[in-house]
Amino acid sequence: MDGLAPLASVDLVDKTDESGKHISPAVPEGVKNYLIDIDGTVGEDIPNEEAHRMATAEAYPDAIETINGWHGEGHQICFFTARTEEHREVTEAWLDEKGFRYHTLLMGKPRGGNYHWIDNHVVRATRYSSRFTDLVKRNVEIEVFDDE
Repeated sequence: MDGLAPLASVDLVDKTDESGKHISPAVPEGVKNYLIDIDGTVGEDIPNEEAHRMATAEAYPDAIETINGWHGEGHQICFFTARTEEHREVTEAWLDEKGFRYHTLLMGKPRGGNYHWIDNHVVRATRYSSRFTDLVKRNVEIEVFDDE
């Protein structure tokens, strides 16, 4: 990766539970951890089976601008892709060539969609459909554990 990416991640904030025991740290107030798909989200949708196309894939200019804006605001940018480790070098080169600013790149996301992320931290999902814009808040139905 060249000078555009990655930059150091933010310092995490130590957390404790109600009894004073240390628990997992968190990003500082106001900082978001963006996990962003690559294929079909920030650029042309290239399946792993056609890896020869990855180096020349088109990037979406609105994605570059939006993601770099979030990066500049101090948010954490992690690309989370179904590309495999064998595609890491071409993926890093492509992200750098297109000018994406990011902190981390996670390979090997499960393929096929219909993701259901379970975590003890707040998770917000945003489905990409056609272009990057400012995020807006909407009330939608979600599935949660019945803990009442």
